[in-house]
Amino acid sequence: MSTPDNFPAFRIHNDDAGYRAGIESISLDDLNPGEVVVKTAWSSVNFKDALAGTGQGKILRRFPLVGGIDVAGHVVASTDPAFKEGDAVLVTGSGLSETRDGGYAQYARLESKWVVPLPSGLSLRESMVLGTAGFTAALALYRMLDNRQTPELGPLAVTGATGGVGSLAVDIFSSAGFEVHAVSGKADQADYLESIGATRVLGREVLDSKRPMESVRFGGGLDNVGGGMLASLLAQTAPYGNVASAGLVATHDLPATVMPFIIRGVSLLGVASAGTARGIRDDIWRHLADDWKPRHLEVICRRETTLEGLPEVFNGMLSGQSFGRTVVRTG
Repeated sequence: MSTPDNFPAFRIHNDDAGYRAGIESISLDDLNPGEVVVKTAWSSVNFKDALAGTGQGKILRRFPLVGGIDVAGHVVASTDPAFKEGDAVLVTGSGLSETRDGGYAQYARLESKWVVPLPSGLSLRESMVLGTAGFTAALALYRMLDNRQTPELGPLAVTGATGGVGSLAVDIFSSAGFEVHAVSGKADQADYLESIGATRVLGREVLDSKRPMESVRFGGGLDNVGGGMLASLLAQTAPYGNVASAGLVATHDLPATVMPFIIRGVSLLGVASAGTARGIRDDIWRHLADDWKPRHLEVICRRETTLEGLPEVFNGMLSGQSFGRTVVRTG
């Protein structure tokens, strides 16, 4: 299949003219080298994309780059025999929109070591409703289960529950057999959170304690916020429960003590999705297409946009309006 001489891309610059991002016409020669060329169909918007696209976070390590840490589409050319023209594939993280050109373009050139064949059970669009957010939530569950988390320990708390990672975590954890307590400052979204699998919806005040230890309330959980909420979640976690840390929406600080660790044996697990080893990455995508597939993807996907609509989505996300997932139609 031939590719056009030029195609649109949402590209990010930082040079003498300042930090700026917008749609440009580029060619394949403008993209980083890679073994697999994909005609993209879908991407998604993550908090990291909003930071990169506005310059409010130091995400990109080189410039210029095409934004978008997720991409899904069909192979149009490959020098790696593992992939052939027409194959449906996806990539999340793996240096996209950080050290390599990402998915906000009609074509992407990718390193084959990070390209994942689309698992049976997922459409290209569904894979991007999941994207890095769903992969991160599933990686948190993967790590907790690997450290012997069980439903018998108690409910799993999910902070920042109305965001992309949080919403998908609520659905994925409940699909995997756990009781889920969603923690959110958006009381008006309780019906939404219950509709995607939350057994209870709790206000942020349940995690505003500054005491190093509290009565046990949760079996573990996933924190997307950081700071005092993470510290309070640790203080309320059952003996040998696990808390996964996946975000810093509020702050990167952690005002905690070692007491939950040395008195209750609580584990704090880091979730770094971008550089996940290929074997684990493949396992997680198999789960996401099968037993961990969220049951409410179309409820969680709140918006569909195009490359032209990205700035508006970024600004809304960074002003606290992040809600569910936004997919980007790139094809």
